[in-house]
Amino acid sequence: MNAEFINPFLSSMLNVMSTMAQMDLIPEKPRLKNNEIAKGDVSGLIGMVSEQTKGSLSITFESKLALATMKKMVGEGPDEVNDEITDLVGEITNMVTGGAKRMLSEKGIEFDMATPMVVSGPNHSIHHMADGPIVIIPLTSEFGNAYIEFSFDK
Repeated sequence: MNAEFINPFLSSMLNVMSTMAQMDLIPEKPRLKNNEIAKGDVSGLIGMVSEQTKGSLSITFESKLALATMKKMVGEGPDEVNDEITDLVGEITNMVTGGAKRMLSEKGIEFDMATPMVVSGPNHSIHHMADGPIVIIPLTSEFGNAYIEFSFDK
């Protein structure tokens, strides 16, 4: 998987969380993931297609990070994952992908993106829309963890 393609998504995620929720996430080393079980509790999944490849991105939040993000962004929030939280995760997924799309466009890589789907619950599955390997990057914070996953056709 090409770092030139992944880095804009990571950069956009860090930027969205920093500017919108005043949270600093620290990325850990990317690694291959060998199953479809989500590492957190709420995931936004978005499909992408370009002339070069097709694939998908998911952003998964542990519930405590998702709840803290809502409280930081709007000043209040629920005490458990509900429709407001799943909507928020979908919107963050959209913002991250949109930011990465702008960065990649500057490098001559254009892609179309679908509307994000959101899945929640313990041990939910993420079904990527590509046949390539799944790369996961854990992101840590004082409020909990998030995980970005990528999978693109080879």
